[in-house]
This record gives sequence, structure tokens and C-alpha cells, in this order.
Amino acid sequence: RWVAVYGMSALALSLVPLIAAAPGLALLLRGDATSLPGVLYGVPLATVTSMAALALVILALVRLLAVGLHAGHHPVHSRQAWQAWATGRLMSMARVWLFPLYASMATPVWLRALGMKVGRDVELSTVLALPSMTSVGDGAFLADDTMVAPYELDGGRFRVDHVRIGKRAFLGNSGMTAPGRKVPKDGLVAVLSAAPKKARAGSSYLGMPPVELRRTAEDGDRSRTYDPPRRLKAARAAVEVCRLVPAMCTVAVAVLVAAALEWLAGSYGFAVAALLSGVVLLGAGVLAAAVTTVAKWALLGRIAVGDRPLWSSFVWRNELADNFVEVLAAPWFAQAWLGTAPLNLWLRSLGARIGRGVWCETYWLPEVDLVTLGAGVSVNRGCVLQTHLFHDRVMSIDTVVLQGGSTLGPHGVVLPAATIGENTTVGPASLVMRGESVPPGTRWFGNPIAAWTRGT
Repeated sequence: RWVAVYGMSALALSLVPLIAAAPGLALLLRGDATSLPGVLYGVPLATVTSMAALALVILALVRLLAVGLHAGHHPVHSRQAWQAWATGRLMSMARVWLFPLYASMATPVWLRALGMKVGRDVELSTVLALPSMTSVGDGAFLADDTMVAPYELDGGRFRVDHVRIGKRAFLGNSGMTAPGRKVPKDGLVAVLSAAPKKARAGSSYLGMPPVELRRTAEDGDRSRTYDPPRRLKAARAAVEVCRLVPAMCTVAVAVLVAAALEWLAGSYGFAVAALLSGVVLLGAGVLAAAVTTVAKWALLGRIAVGDRPLWSSFVWRNELADNFVEVLAAPWFAQAWLGTAPLNLWLRSLGARIGRGVWCETYWLPEVDLVTLGAGVSVNRGCVLQTHLFHDRVMSIDTVVLQGGSTLGPHGVVLPAATIGENTTVGPASLVMRGESVPPGTRWFGNPIAAWTRGT
């Protein structure tokens, strides 16, 4: 019976965004919206209404699923396992559909509402967690796509357990804290790394499995890192409210697509509309990509190497530009054109330096101006050319260079100031460290990378 429950739940959860979209759709199709301009006029209110409805539905479901969920090993086919699995699906859904809420001042409020214990002055990005199993101490920082207290499967058993992120701790991009583990007070778990089973306060770790790492804390202006004045908080909030604009733009593009198909069907019949639907979607994608390019240059101009504190205009504007990429360009254009010449053309329009014959199967180039891909480079799916790092709440930005003929395997990550030499291969799920210069004509693999020899 639990197999049936999982199957029916998957179907029901997939319908949640559609159900939440209903109030917004009703506003768009209200009686006085008899023309395309009238419908477009209602897009802002409809967008906010649907996002609020989805947030309320997810909030209610996550809270209900937390009732009776406790730490331990449970059979996969059990109520406890199903609750944790369904919560994970909802948290992934929120990260996609409510993207403007994340990496903002609203994120701690949102995650507290979902049941997570979050301290003061915490910075949270696109965190995927079991909220009822997670506590985050004062001043902690969780970067992009961190996984906290994810469930574990082993031998037909399903494990969930509490996780604690200590005060002023840092969990880097795609870092993971497994059930029952913690990031200690003032500790650091680096990019694409896992928290160790035991760690003392102030220790830092890198890799999978994690290895202790020496680190020197950076001093900075605390009014720009940990203790901002009210005027900076107000300024940041004003910029972050603008994250609703990309969401409104993506709804507006959907309205234009629907209007174009309706006009084609009314003028030439449903068969012609169906035949030309691909052309209409192509046009929508080009429009979304063009708007994103304009937004990037208007918000940021050309990005330069350097350090910027968390509480600075550049960091907030950079996040806003990223919202245009993730919310507008990615669903309408980038995801459909991965590994193609049109994607390369769009990335060049954003400022990337891309040579001839490049295969680029990712759009995760955060500060795109600082990325150079030489002729014949292959960047596989899920890769991140990570041109910035946040340490001690300072955003350090530098170049990433892949020289001609080099290859970065699936889900690889290259950190700032790194260069991969000509005709060099870096294997899948590998991490090229900050400032590394990988020699030409060699093969590397691992997290962090080591020589990739025959038989390994």
C-alpha cells in the first residue's frame, strides 16, 4: 500500500503549483480584461497572488508533514519515511517556484515559518533542508544549494536525524550536512564538501570525504558584514523587492505566448497554431533571453575582479540579475538550448568570452564577464564555473579560464582564479580549487582534484 501512497503523493504534489496558480489566473481572466493590454496590466497582481498562494500551500503541507516526524531509522515503506520524502519534494518545489524568496532578507523568515530554528543575523541562500530537523545558530551563512539534514537510504531503511549549524558557521555552495552531523561554531565546510562526523569549534573542512583545512579568518568592516546600520537594511530590502520583476516578466511572456497561439488558432485554425507553436516558443525564449541581457548590463555593467562585502549595492544587484537568469531566461531559453550555439551566443551577450566550437551544457556562470572558454572547450551538464566565493561575509570575485580543448566533466566545479590548461580533462563531480593552475595535456579527478591515473 505504501508503493501506492508514494505514487499518488507524487501525482498530487506535482499539481500543487497548478492549484496555486488558479487565483492568479482568475485575476488575469477577470471580466474587465477583454484585451491583451488589459490582461498584461493584471500580471503584477496575478503573479504576487499566485506566489503567495503557493507559499501558503507549501507552508501548510510542510508543517503538517512535520507532525510526528522524529529522528531514527525507519522502513522505507512507512509513515515516517513518506513524511520526510514528501517534505523534501515540497522544499525542492519551493526553491524553484519561490526563487525570489531565497538568498534574501526574507529567507530566514520563510524557513522559520516552515519550522526551522533560525537564529539572528543569519544569511541563507537556496537551502534544501528538512526544516523540523534543522537548527541554525546566530550569524551563520549557508550558501547556494546547500543540503541540510537530507534523508539517507540504506538497506531498505530510511534515516532522518537532527542537524545543527553553529554560530557564525559557514556551509559553502553545494555543501552537505548529513543527518546527525553539525557544522561547529565558527566552523567552515567548503564548496562541494561534506560536514565531518566530529568537528571542533573553529575548524574548517574540504572535500568528500572531508579533510581538515587550514583557514585564516578575514577581518572586515563589521558594518558591511555582520552589523549593518538600518539604512543599509532598508536599501537592501528595496532592491530585493524588485526580485518580483523577473517573476512578473515570466508570467507576461506566458501571456504573450497564449495570446499568439489564440490569434493563430482564430485566424488560421488549430492545426496551423499547433504547427507554429514551436516558432512561438522560440520567439518567447529569445525575448526572455534579450530582457535578461538588458537587465544584466543595466544592473551591473561589466563586472570586475575584486572583493565586495555582503552589505553592498553590488551584491544585491548581482542577486537581482541572477533572478532574471534563473526565473526568466532559464525556463524560457537556457534550459532548452543547453549545449548549443544559441546558448553560447546568449552567454557572449552577457559578457562571457567563448571561442569557436565550445560545448557548454550549463548556464551557471555567476559573474559571466569573468569566464573565458577557449576554442573547443567542453563544459558538461550541471557544472558551475564559480567566479565568486563568500568567506566571512565578503564576496571575493575572480576569473575562471578553461583553455582550448579542455574538458570539465558533469557536475564539476571550478573556483575563482583557477585556470585549466589546454587539452586537459577534469573528471565528473570534481573540484578545482581556488587559484589552481591545472597543467595542459593532463587528466585530473576528485574533490579536490588529484592526478587521474589509469585504473582509478
